[in-house]
Amino acid sequence: MPVTGEFVRDTEPFRRELLAHCYRMLGSADEAEDLVQDTYLRAWRSYDAFEGRSSVRTWLYRIATNVCLTAIERRGRRPLPSDLAGPGEVHDGTEIRWLQPIPDALVSSESNDPAEIVTRRDSLRLALIATMQYLPARQRAVLLLRDVLAWPAAEVAVVLDTTTAAVKSTLQRARARIDEVAPAADHLVEPAEPEARALLHRYIAAFENADPVALKEVLREDVMLELPPSPTWFHGDAARQCAVGGLGSAGDWRMVPTAANGQLAAAAYHRDGDGVYQAYGIVSLTVTTTGIARLVVFADPGLFPIFGLPPTHNPSQSGGHPTQTPSGKASR
Repeated sequence: MPVTGEFVRDTEPFRRELLAHCYRMLGSADEAEDLVQDTYLRAWRSYDAFEGRSSVRTWLYRIATNVCLTAIERRGRRPLPSDLAGPGEVHDGTEIRWLQPIPDALVSSESNDPAEIVTRRDSLRLALIATMQYLPARQRAVLLLRDVLAWPAAEVAVVLDTTTAAVKSTLQRARARIDEVAPAADHLVEPAEPEARALLHRYIAAFENADPVALKEVLREDVMLELPPSPTWFHGDAARQCAVGGLGSAGDWRMVPTAANGQLAAAAYHRDGDGVYQAYGIVSLTVTTTGIARLVVFADPGLFPIFGLPPTHNPSQSGGHPTQTPSGKASR
C-alpha cells in the first residue's frame, strides 16, 4: 500500500474538480460525492502500480469517469419536470429520480482567474446539466471532457481507453444530440452581481412577508416554475399564480441566501404547527436584467446537509438567518 501522505499530496488537489466532473455526469450531488470517494479508494489501492505514463490528474479522471459510466448504466438519467412534458401537463413522477442541485461551496474553483471562474460556473448551470442527461453515458463523458474541460482528443482517448478517431466521432454525435434536444437560446442577460443579489433579496422578502404584489414584480411575465418531485411545471401567468398561491401568511416562510450550480439560490424553511421552521427545499433562481426567468424549487429537505444548513431555523439567531462558514457549513 502507498504511503498515505504521498498519496494525499499527489491526489487531494483534484478532489473539487473531480466532484464537479462526477456531478456533471450524474446530476446528483449525493451520488457524485459517493463516486469521488470510490474514485479515491480505487486510486489509493492502485497507487503503487501507477507508472506516471500520464499525469496524476488524467489518471484520476480515468478512474472517476469509468466509475461514473458504470453508475449511469445502473441508474439512468435524472430529468427536471420540463424535460418530461409540456407546461401544466400531468405526468407520473412516482418512479423518477430527479436532477439535484449542488452547492457552489463544494465545487467552487480555487483559481483567481476570472475566466476560469466563469467557465467553471457556466459548466454547472442547471440547464446544461439537465441537457447532458439526454446523452448516452459515453457521449456525455466525451462532451464534458472535450467541450467543458477542453482536453485534447488524444487525452480523452486515454481516459476512455479508445482511439482518437472514436472520440471525434462520438463528440460529433453528442453535439448533434445536444443541438436537437436543447431549448433554443433565449439570450438571457444576467445583471451584475449587486443587482442580482438585490433581486434575490426582494424575492426572499416577498415570500417572508407573503406579499403577492412584490413577488409578481420580481418575476418575469414568461417565468418558468418547476417543483420536483412534482412532475408538473408551469410557465407564464400560470407560473406566477402558482408562486403566489404558495405564499401562505406572513411569517410562514424563512429563506436563507445561498448559491447552487453557479446561480443564486435560497434555502426555504416552512413554519410547522408548533411554530418551528422546518427545512423545506432549495430554490434555484435564474435571474436576468428584467427579473427572475426561472425558479426550480427542489422540495427535498435531504439536500440541506449537503448545503451545510441545519434542519430547522431559528429566526432569532444570527440576525434572522443561520450563518455559513466559508466552506458552506452552517453555524448556529
